[in-house]
Amino acid sequence: MKALIFKRYGKSTQPEYADVPRPAIGPDEILVQVHAVGLNPVDNIIRKGTFKPVLKFDLPATIGSDVAGVVAEIGRSVTRFKVGDAVYASVFDLSRGSLADYVAVPERVAAFKPASLDFVEAASIPMVGLTSWQALKERARLAPGQKIFIPAGSGGIGTFAIQLAKHMGAKVGTTTSTANVDLVKSLGADEVVDYKRQDFETVLRGYDMVLGTTRGDSIEKSLQILKPRGIIVSLVGPLDVAFARARHLNFVLRLVFSLMSRKILRLAKKRDVRYSFLFVRPDGEQLAEIGGIIDAGSIRPVIDKVFAFDQAREALAYLETGRAKGKVVVRLI
Repeated sequence: MKALIFKRYGKSTQPEYADVPRPAIGPDEILVQVHAVGLNPVDNIIRKGTFKPVLKFDLPATIGSDVAGVVAEIGRSVTRFKVGDAVYASVFDLSRGSLADYVAVPERVAAFKPASLDFVEAASIPMVGLTSWQALKERARLAPGQKIFIPAGSGGIGTFAIQLAKHMGAKVGTTTSTANVDLVKSLGADEVVDYKRQDFETVLRGYDMVLGTTRGDSIEKSLQILKPRGIIVSLVGPLDVAFARARHLNFVLRLVFSLMSRKILRLAKKRDVRYSFLFVRPDGEQLAEIGGIIDAGSIRPVIDKVFAFDQAREALAYLETGRAKGKVVVRLI
């Protein structure tokens, strides 16, 4: 079968198309014929080696985390799915990739495709949906009436997280460029800061939660807009000791992450704010709940561009420019 792979780690490493064996499935797995794959910034980050100490791949490795497709085969222990079912899933952190004709997916991380979405739309959801769900509902326990700041509101995470926060009854602040102000408002953003004209930390006040989605010094700046006992859930780092412990990493990595997060933890403590780094995990039950919310009309996918499979390298390059409004998706079928 055809797959998009990388053979080694490095900033100059380029993806390659290759013929690879069709994956064999375990007793608790389903074989999915891939119809579409949603791309995420982490797909580029992984092949550069940034997460090499944390994410384990046997090289050469297939690129991609999100998938929507049809069940082609089931393992003997599978009970929830049958051949022909339309499903979607994230295989992030499972030592496999999805930009291929077929991918083996553990039953526990898959869910039925939302009935209201086509395969391209469904493929855009898993990573951003699970990340937003685990950050807002699990980690921060965002409550109705609370205020959450979600920077980069027109991006893949931002467009989904804004809608989920509004569904949960929160008030949302965000940043975006002038051209995308109407988009983020249409998704439910209550306070919109045009970052080309204003600095968010001088405009926004009284927030209960910050979802850290942008690199640089924005995490530290966001401390200024939080109430005491507020929380920052960062998706971009710095990584912390709690993350290292949860993944059973060795002493050296725990020490490294401790040093990396020392400054933000010190600043957060000074302002009576909690800091937390989140590494998303695949979860089929959560995807099923997300699918229900989507089918009820409370959340809609936002897709910037759709590429054919033979344009997947161009799709990854476009994603890396940071200019996408919503998600970038590769269609295989």
